[in-house]
Amino acid sequence: MAMKAKVLYDFTAESGNNELTVQEGEILTVTNQNVGGGWVEARNSRGDTGLVPVDYIELNPGSTTDQNDAYNHDHDNSPANAQGVNGNEAWTATTWSNNCSADNSNKTEQETAGNNGSLYSFDDEWDDDSDDGKSTGGYDGPQADDVGTMQRGGAHSTMKISLNKFPGFSKTPNPEVYLLTKHVAKGNERLPIFSGEVGPVWLYPQAQIDCMVADPKKGSKMYGLKSYIEYQITPNTTNRPVNHRYKHFDWLYERLVEKFGCALPIPCLPDKQVTGRFEEEFIKMRMERLQGWMSRMCRHPVISNSDVFQLFLSYKDEKDWKLGKRKAEKDEVVGVKMFSTIDPELPELDPAQVEQKCETYNQFTKSMENSVKEILAVGHLHWKRCTGPLQKEYRQIGKAFQNLSSAFNTSAYPRESTLTDALTATGKTYEEIAEIVAGQPRKDLHFLMETNIEYKGLLSCFPDTMGVHRAAIDKVKEADHLVATNKISPQDKHTMEKNLSTMSYTLQAEMNHFHSNRIYDYNRLMQFYLEEQVKFYEMIAEKLKNALSQYTTM
Repeated sequence: MAMKAKVLYDFTAESGNNELTVQEGEILTVTNQNVGGGWVEARNSRGDTGLVPVDYIELNPGSTTDQNDAYNHDHDNSPANAQGVNGNEAWTATTWSNNCSADNSNKTEQETAGNNGSLYSFDDEWDDDSDDGKSTGGYDGPQADDVGTMQRGGAHSTMKISLNKFPGFSKTPNPEVYLLTKHVAKGNERLPIFSGEVGPVWLYPQAQIDCMVADPKKGSKMYGLKSYIEYQITPNTTNRPVNHRYKHFDWLYERLVEKFGCALPIPCLPDKQVTGRFEEEFIKMRMERLQGWMSRMCRHPVISNSDVFQLFLSYKDEKDWKLGKRKAEKDEVVGVKMFSTIDPELPELDPAQVEQKCETYNQFTKSMENSVKEILAVGHLHWKRCTGPLQKEYRQIGKAFQNLSSAFNTSAYPRESTLTDALTATGKTYEEIAEIVAGQPRKDLHFLMETNIEYKGLLSCFPDTMGVHRAAIDKVKEADHLVATNKISPQDKHTMEKNLSTMSYTLQAEMNHFHSNRIYDYNRLMQFYLEEQVKFYEMIAEKLKNALSQYTTM
């Protein structure tokens, strides 16, 4: 029997996708909940049927087509009303997203397609998650807050809803799991740390891994009911392209956070989106940001060499992908257990040194994060001025000069045409400058903003990483008391201090990697930005010189 649902947010259907346009407050009849991919099929009061995102509606399991009264009664007792929200409002998107995640966790990978009993295709096994889920609207330049944190924070407007599922910081966040255990790193799992010119450093590969994200193509499944964008990723190690949708990137991100999040900052992917995701400008922006994210992961010696990342870049076929995917999801060496693979070939550190290093890095990352936020805020304001007030002012100046020229033309005074023509040309010059000013941010400020957005995402991860180290430091500080109360042995205390030293070397190696990339990135970025600024002002100067040359010397 069909189920009733209430629309939480306006949704505009995209042509060719069998979607249904709905408005907030509208009552729908859900005709098929098993569409998958974060969508349901529903019918409105006018009899139109189509696909609607599940996070845009509130399903009421107790209601059917002939149970409107029951629906209204149940809705009065919804969580929204428990918080004092009007009875016409619905559950929050977060509430439904959690329910959806719980439902999806019960799905098996052995679901069949059609009547032939075969496994779903490579794309179909991802149907429990929608390709996109957060609406950010059209691209209008980087926003000052256009950055996801590890938690992928909530909505900025009624149309911006995060449907991402954050997997939790790790399966084993308690540092005691690592501190009180003796570890011997083995074989391929061993991650050595050496003493370099700047201090502890990771072992970097002889050849730098890189990849190219390109050639986005629109595909479809479910007999054309669902569409998606697929990107081609070509690693320089094999030069053999592999195809991935956004949800595959999302899966990779979750695996990396789960495995390395306690030790390494894993910046978020660009936000998900429901509406406008097939627009050319949005696809271009997303591809650019996915390229930046992948390039940063490739530059990290630990992440780029991990099995899950290598699988993502160079799986051979669908079978290879599925086997690798299951293996990655069953990985037990995650969270603080990741430190058990670290093997620093360096002398053991005193816990006091560890605490001092941690505090130094904490102060630096906070200071840099504040500075990056300031650049983003100032850059966002300047972008808005260039495409708004400044462009308008230059146009007004140009128009004023042309109006003055028109006024002079009414004087009927001889020998005035040279001046009026020059004034008209000056006015047109300022109108051209207005367009140059409006278009300049995309030439230089865009890259400045995008790089700082990346770094804001990176820096937002450090508080969690520092928190793991602080928790470990606090545990080691308790060691003397634990020994005195016979809860641990002196040997256990030494093991804790040795493992804390390993954690500290990991943090130092990571910070040295961060500093090395930071210096490289900002050197290159500022050179590019200033070069473009010089071209910008030279172009304006040249136009003004041409306008000046049209006036005669008296």
